[in-house]
Amino acid sequence: MIKGVMFDFSGTLFRIESAAQWLRAVTAKAALDVPEGELEACVSRLEEFGAQPGGVPPRTVPPHLRALWLERDLTAERHRAAFTALAREAELPAADLAEALYERSQVSGAWLPYPDTEETLRALRRRGIPVAVVSNIGWDMRPVFRDHGIDSLVDAYFLSFERGVKKPDPRIFQMACDKLAVAPGDALMVGDEPDADTGAATLGCRVHLVDPLPVDQRPGALAEVLQLL
Repeated sequence: MIKGVMFDFSGTLFRIESAAQWLRAVTAKAALDVPEGELEACVSRLEEFGAQPGGVPPRTVPPHLRALWLERDLTAERHRAAFTALAREAELPAADLAEALYERSQVSGAWLPYPDTEETLRALRRRGIPVAVVSNIGWDMRPVFRDHGIDSLVDAYFLSFERGVKKPDPRIFQMACDKLAVAPGDALMVGDEPDADTGAATLGCRVHLVDPLPVDQRPGALAEVLQLL
C-alpha cells in the first residue's frame, strides 16, 4: 500500500519553456536585434550542448567539461559553472548572454506545471498521502512552486545541491522516506529519468516513470499515479 509519494521536478511536475522561447526572452530583455536565422542556429547549438537547465539533455559534452557536467548537481556553484560553460560553447550572439540565460532558467515564468500536476497533488493531499520533491538540481526551485500556487501541496523538498548527494544514490530517497515517515516499501517515486529515478527501487520503493514531453503534449500522465495507490 502506497503511503507516501516522491516526485521529481523537471520533466515530471514542471517543464521549462522551449529553448527557442528561452533564448528569445533573454535577447529581447537585452534589446539585442538578432537575425531570425542566427537565432534559430543558436537554439540548435544550445540544444546540441544541452545548455538549458531542465531542457533536452546534451548530445555533445566537450571533453574539458565532462567532469564538471557529471558533478553539476552537487553544488550551486558547479551547476552554474556547467550550464554557463555549455552555453558559451554554443557561440551566443553576445558573450554575456550565458549568465543571463542561466538566470532566466530560474525564473518562475519560464516553468509551466503539467496540466494534471495540481490536481494530482491535491488528490494526494485529500487522501492524506504526504508528498516530497526529490530532484537533482543546483538551485532552489521552491519559489516556482510558490509562484504557481502549489507549494502548500508539497511536504518536503530534497534537492541534491542542498544534500550533497544525488539520484540514483539511495541515500537521498531514504532521507525523503524518513521525512515523510513512510517505509521505502510503502513509497512511490515518480520521475522521468530511468537512470536517476529508479535508484529508489534499490530501497524497495515502487517507481513510476513518465515521459518528459512538452507541457501541451502530456495532459494526463501524472493522473495515472492515482491509479497505483
